[in-house]
Amino acid sequence: MNLCIDTIPVSINKEIELPASKSISNRALMINALSGNRCKIWNVARCDDTDAMVAALSGDDEYVNIGAAGTAMRFLTAYFSMEEGRKVVLDGSERMRQRPIRPLVDALNACGADIRYAGREGFPPLEIHGRRYRCESTVIDAGMSSQFISALLMVAPVMGCRQVSLAGNVTSRPYIDMTLGVMGDFGIKSQFQGNIIAIEAGGYLPPAEFKVESDWTAASYWFAMQTLTSPMSRIRLKGLYRKSLQGDACVCDIFEKYFGIRVMAYDGGIELACAPMRGCDCIGLDMSGCPDLAQTIVVLACLLGLRFEATGLHTLRIKETDRIDALRSQLLKLGYAIEVREDCSIYYDGTLPKGEVRRGIVIETFEDHRMAMAFATASLKHPGLVIADAGVVSKSYPDFWEHLAACGFGLKEVEL
Repeated sequence: MNLCIDTIPVSINKEIELPASKSISNRALMINALSGNRCKIWNVARCDDTDAMVAALSGDDEYVNIGAAGTAMRFLTAYFSMEEGRKVVLDGSERMRQRPIRPLVDALNACGADIRYAGREGFPPLEIHGRRYRCESTVIDAGMSSQFISALLMVAPVMGCRQVSLAGNVTSRPYIDMTLGVMGDFGIKSQFQGNIIAIEAGGYLPPAEFKVESDWTAASYWFAMQTLTSPMSRIRLKGLYRKSLQGDACVCDIFEKYFGIRVMAYDGGIELACAPMRGCDCIGLDMSGCPDLAQTIVVLACLLGLRFEATGLHTLRIKETDRIDALRSQLLKLGYAIEVREDCSIYYDGTLPKGEVRRGIVIETFEDHRMAMAFATASLKHPGLVIADAGVVSKSYPDFWEHLAACGFGLKEVEL
C-alpha cells in the first residue's frame, strides 16, 4: 500500500488513543513466561513485533520465524536457550539476517547455553538447544545494542546470575533501566552502578496484574504535528505520564526546550499546546539514550530550518534499515542536505530548499515503520507527499493512518 497525503489540516483538535508500548509489552510477556505465566497483563500492544513475541512464546514449533521483529529476536534467543529439552531454529526476515547478534550469543554461551549459527557466523538464523544452566556472574559487550543486555538480564534470575558486567560504553541506557523496572515489578530487585548491574538472589514473584503504558515513541509524531500546525492546535494523548519506565518520555523535555511546545497533564494523559515563545534556532542533542526519536527530531528540524547536530546515533545503522542512510537519501529528495559524520552524528546547517514545493515526491520506507511515520509529518510542509509501503506502520502503530485521517489529513492509495 502506497499512500499520498493529499490534503493537510490547518490545526488539529483531537484526543488520540495511542498504542501501548511494545517495548514494555515484550519485556512483560517474556518475564511472565519465565515465571510461569501467573500474571494477567493488561493493554498488551497490538502490533507486528508483539504479535511475533506472543506467537513464539505460546507455540511449540521447532522453526520460529519472527520476521522483522528485532526485539523478539534478541529476547527469544535468551528465552529459548533456557527452555530445557527444546530445540528451536530462530529465524527472521532477510534484513534480520543482516543484523548482528554475536555479543548476546557469546554472553549466553559463556553462561552455559547451547546456541549455534544456522547460517552466517554472527547473525541469525540461530539453532538453539534449550537447557537449564547456571552462572553466578557474566560479562556482555554493551556497545552495540541495549536489547542484548536486556535479553540477558531477563533470564539472569532464572540462571541464578547475580552480577552482569557491561564491557565498553553503554548504549541506550534508558532501555536497560526499563528492563530493570519491569523486572522490579515482577519481584526482582537490582542496582545499576557504573558498568555493573547487581541482581538480588531469588526468582520472579509476579504480581496478579500488570498494565502496559502507552507508547512515548509513538507520541513523538504527534509532538511534531503540534509543532508544525497552527498555534490553535490542541492534541491530547491518552495513557501517557511524564513519570514513565520509557526513556523516550524525554520527548517532553526536548520539545519544550527546542520547539516551544507546552506539555500539560490532563485526566488520562497529556495535552500539547504551543508556548508563547516558540523554540530556538539551534539544536544540539546527544540521542544515545533515545535513538528511536532520531527520525522524528531530524525530519522536524529540517522542516523548520533549524541548525542542529545530533550525536549518539551509531545504533541506527543496525535497525530495521540503516536509518542514517535512509534519512539522508529521503531528506535529500525534499531538498534538505544533511551531513553524516564518521561517528554517525548528523549535522544540518538550517538551509531551507529553494523554489516551489514539488508534489508527488515518493518517500521510500525501507521496511521501517519509523521512516513512514516520521516523514508523514513532512506532509505538513510538503503536501502531496507519497509514503511508499505505508502499511509498514503495523510493526508498532497499526492505527497511525486512521488517526491521521481522523485529524483531517486526506489520504489516498496510489500506484507506483
